[in-house]
Amino acid sequence: MPNGAVPLERFVESIAKVKHQLGFTVFVHTGLIEPATAEGLKKAGVDSALLDIIGSNAAIKDIFNLEASVKDYANSLKALHEAGIEFVPHVIVGLDYGKLEGELLALKTVSEFNPSALVIIAFMPIRGTEMENVKPPRPIDVARVIAAARLMFPNTPLVLGCMRSKDKQRSETEKLAIGAGVDAIAFPTDEAVEFAESQGYKTSFSSFCCSQIYLDMRDSTTSGVGQPLP
Repeated sequence: MPNGAVPLERFVESIAKVKHQLGFTVFVHTGLIEPATAEGLKKAGVDSALLDIIGSNAAIKDIFNLEASVKDYANSLKALHEAGIEFVPHVIVGLDYGKLEGELLALKTVSEFNPSALVIIAFMPIRGTEMENVKPPRPIDVARVIAAARLMFPNTPLVLGCMRSKDKQRSETEKLAIGAGVDAIAFPTDEAVEFAESQGYKTSFSSFCCSQIYLDMRDSTTSGVGQPLP
């Protein structure tokens, strides 16, 4: 929708049936969301809400083509927080044509609330789109945002998500992310796993969505296994 919302209110009843009759774990990418919809998702039993957070009004308008603002993203986080839903914001690195612009504001916006986890993703050019020839952000720039996030959220599970460039710089990005303090990496390369283990990290693997990291870490803590590392 032009305002960045997903018409989830139409499907709250169906979501509730899926959750309660089939016993599924239900994660929802909400887009911008109003308090009433957030309350509906809470009553439906949604386990977690996922939302991309943009920290640049120019990017929201010129790249996402949305009639929205940074404040609208803050209000969406507030709606989810007040509804009592676990939520996992995603911050996109390099959305401004591969350059850093607005990522710090996005992190500051998230820091006003208490996310269950935080996922850092990165712009990747997609064939057939207007930005197919735009270079993705440099690995060091992704790592800088991750390092800032780690400092701002020292006790929050931090993930390098699946949306990131799959080019030859992929393993470099992952290694730098490990050094910057991530707790998990979605679909890591073998090189990244080997690097993590060489640095003394204990690795574990999960077949679930990377946003579920906060549940995985809670379970491992209560079971005495210890916190899963990259």
